[in-house]
Amino acid sequence: MTQESGQMTAAALKRVHYKERVGIVTSNAMDKTVAVAVARYVEHPLYKKAVKRTRKFKAHDKENACQVGDSVRIRETRPLSKTKRWRVVEIVKRAE
Repeated sequence: MTQESGQMTAAALKRVHYKERVGIVTSNAMDKTVAVAVARYVEHPLYKKAVKRTRKFKAHDKENACQVGDSVRIRETRPLSKTKRWRVVEIVKRAE
């Protein structure tokens, strides 16, 4: 941000990086919202084995295009509701 105006410059706007995750749609029962399960692997602190951790995110699906089982890419965004903080960017792979 510039000192005098408080506005962000064009160069500062380009540096903004949003978090992106790829996950599987677990529920599409809501209107324009999907639940996406994102899995990651972490190393166990004592046993050093890879352990799978899964977290669910609510994501905005503007066209109601996602189906259960689809692999989707979601991006962090401003709060859209009480629990919705992510937006569906693309459907990576359709469920069969």
